[in-house]
Amino acid sequence: MRFTPSVWPIGLLFLSVACEQTATPRPTPAPTARAPIRAPVPTPTPLAAPAGEPRPPLNVILITIDSLRADMPWSGYPRKIAPFLTELAAESVVYERAYSMSSYTAKSVSSMLAGRYPSTLYRSGAFFANFSPANVFFTEALQAHNIRTIGWHAHMYFGQHKGLDQGFDEWQLVPGLTFNSETDEHVTSEKMTALGIELLGKPVNTSRQFFAWAHYMDPHDQYIKHPESPDFGRNNRDRYDSEVFYTDLFVKKLLEWAKTQPWFSHTAIIVSADHGEAFGEHQMFKHAFELWDVLTHVPLIIHVPGVPAQRIVARRSAIDLAPTILDLMGCPAPSSLLGKSLVPELAGAGTAEERPFILLELPEDTHNAPRRALIKGAFKLATRDDSHQLSLYNLDQDPGELTDLASQLPQKRDELKQLLDQAYITNPSVEPYGGMQLRTGKRAAGPTGPTSPR
Repeated sequence: MRFTPSVWPIGLLFLSVACEQTATPRPTPAPTARAPIRAPVPTPTPLAAPAGEPRPPLNVILITIDSLRADMPWSGYPRKIAPFLTELAAESVVYERAYSMSSYTAKSVSSMLAGRYPSTLYRSGAFFANFSPANVFFTEALQAHNIRTIGWHAHMYFGQHKGLDQGFDEWQLVPGLTFNSETDEHVTSEKMTALGIELLGKPVNTSRQFFAWAHYMDPHDQYIKHPESPDFGRNNRDRYDSEVFYTDLFVKKLLEWAKTQPWFSHTAIIVSADHGEAFGEHQMFKHAFELWDVLTHVPLIIHVPGVPAQRIVARRSAIDLAPTILDLMGCPAPSSLLGKSLVPELAGAGTAEERPFILLELPEDTHNAPRRALIKGAFKLATRDDSHQLSLYNLDQDPGELTDLASQLPQKRDELKQLLDQAYITNPSVEPYGGMQLRTGKRAAGPTGPTSPR
């Protein structure tokens, strides 16, 4: 059974996507100020030149799945751990080299919503960071254009007044959650799907154009074997695979229900992840604390009615999701966004070229020492700001990042370091606020907004 219920003729389209663990304890915590939507930038790009009467812009449903690794069945993983998403990928635009901007939820989902790098956001210094209302989220631009915004989530981090709900008309958590700073103790995919059907079944949410974001949690540890899943085995990766299968089952139920709704034929679906997950690579387990590819390389599937399936191998960043969603929805973008809409290449307008660079980062907080990385072409430069250590890898030849080429290729190392330094001159970091002691020992004493004293 094919996923697409109907296809819009492309010539008629006018369309202008919590977590936090590795193996270390962590604490919690405070926000302020407010910034208006910034001046819009030029008009959105249509997927194809309009012919005759244009179709209305799309709705967008963004599904992020916590800790979802890039090695999924549609990218060559041999186990059939996500049959529905594999079917969806076969009918969609698949980005084979997509990257989150960070390696744990608090920093990755906030930067996705803001369309900016994590260190440029006004945030507290806690691992479970707060985000100041002085930040501008793309959902605020949607609200300003009378587009309904809906979010539902499966971890208590999203419900602790952290500021991630900024720009959302409706924001809910699945019932029965408790908070554990070390792990996720809950099984929530079935509840997530039930809540999604409830929210998307409300006329107040879908009687006009809408954006909906669901963050599924179950692949996050604790890894649980589910009776609904094949028995893949007992070790951590085996049980993780069972979690992915279980989540896939309920994402399918959500979208199969959505197919029965009158709004579905003009709705784009985006599926991605906030970060990956390590199972012993580089002596790491879970996520956060470093910027290895296994932690930052994530799936990205974009399904747009009328747009044929294709595979794009050029590297892309989650910084491009906000402008892409706004473009699909026919909404001008805030000038604060740093990414670029993917809509032209979704429509097949020319060859998808590499971005000038991919930037990854872990701004310092109570648990993470500062980390930055830059990918240009095949090469990745990783920096440890607290020790001034530089590492260089050729991701095409060495995808596991096992051989450090920094001393062998000093010219390439220095070229990427200069590019990395320039990126932070162009987009300066903001120090975190809140007064807590950071990982390197200094105190978080930054501003809560652009007018606050430093």
